[in-house]
Amino acid sequence: MTGLAVLALADARFPGGGHVHSGGVEEAAARGLLTDVASLREFLFGRLRGAGAVQAVFAAAAAHAARRTARCGHWAELDAELDARTPSPAQRAASRAQGRGTVRSGKVAWPSAALDDLIATTPRPHHPIVLGVLAATAGAAPREAALTAGYLAISGPSSAAVRLLGLDPMAVNAVVADFAADLGEIADTAASTAGADPADLPAPGAPALDLLAESHDRHHQEEVRLFAT
Repeated sequence: MTGLAVLALADARFPGGGHVHSGGVEEAAARGLLTDVASLREFLFGRLRGAGAVQAVFAAAAAHAARRTARCGHWAELDAELDARTPSPAQRAASRAQGRGTVRSGKVAWPSAALDDLIATTPRPHHPIVLGVLAATAGAAPREAALTAGYLAISGPSSAAVRLLGLDPMAVNAVVADFAADLGEIADTAASTAGADPADLPAPGAPALDLLAESHDRHHQEEVRLFAT
């Protein structure tokens, strides 16, 4: 069951809304910063070490808390600390939107008191926190939750690159596979800090991704206003 749950949560077909988020790939491609497999590799490396590491840390922390029946206040602290580590309002909104979609699916597949407590405390929780709770409910350890979050941080953007740039899917898949050691290292770090106070959790940053997210959001709003007039 544990292995199946981890695979299901990491599957792009899982109905959590992750397929609609390119993770910055769309804006990077539009700016000419991402054009081929080599530039995608660099992009994914930065994303994994930045946003991916943060997501892995909080997924592991949420899994640790869920396995120990955390007090409701702990969920609010985790949510606030992840907010603080996500400077871009656009990225915060995307994380909460994906979290909301994952909650809907998770309540059907892996209902639990921990998930109910999380939703009662934070009606629109961040995606990595929901992911960690669901993984723990299915019996996964914090490291497995971190691996899932880290993998999702690069698998979604890599799929978006194939769609947007017409890259060779075989070559792109090979790039993702090459990050196995990096992903393992990030998961180890996340697992080692999973029981820490939320304020003390690691906080790697990715300013370029924040800027790309904000730029993409502005362009989207401009398009909405244009078509509304």
